[in-house]
Amino acid sequence: MSPRTGRRPAGSDTRQLILKKAGTAFSEQGYDKTSLRAIARLAKVDPALVTHYFGTKDQLFATLMRLPDNLASQVAALAAAPSADRGERVVRFFLALWENEATRQSLLAVFRSAVSQPQAADSLRAFISDALLGPLAATLDLPEPRLRATLAGSQLIGLAIVRYIIRMEPLASLDVESVVFWLAPTLQRYLSA
Repeated sequence: MSPRTGRRPAGSDTRQLILKKAGTAFSEQGYDKTSLRAIARLAKVDPALVTHYFGTKDQLFATLMRLPDNLASQVAALAAAPSADRGERVVRFFLALWENEATRQSLLAVFRSAVSQPQAADSLRAFISDALLGPLAATLDLPEPRLRATLAGSQLIGLAIVRYIIRMEPLASLDVESVVFWLAPTLQRYLSA
């Protein structure tokens, strides 16, 4: 029996299903090795339906990378926080994004694809330097605020790769509080020393 293609029964959320399956495909295979046909197969829909909802693979990927709607307000709260505990707050915020199953899948797709796909690298760079650390850098009354933010970002990217992508032990299974304990002082030094 072949999988059903085309229109899905009324009441089903085809667009969300396609988006979910695209997240799975991008996070497991990366951008280059994922095709619209493969996503359609995973979602058990006709490839034309994927194109109907999202257009091109680039447009689908961009849609998938949308982070929480309140990201800007959360980052603004981080920037407004007292400088004495900023490193800890940034680490906790970053870990919360990764520990959330819905957000993790999008982030995995971006991180895995960033190595070989310029659009994914642009998305990752924009997220880390502009969306997350740019507002923090703007509040730093220290020499080299952009460099400090970039160095903090390098720690976060390294954490994400080692903990969530290549899953290197013991960091991969370390509890969140222990990760905060080890990493927050390093970010604090960049953001306040």
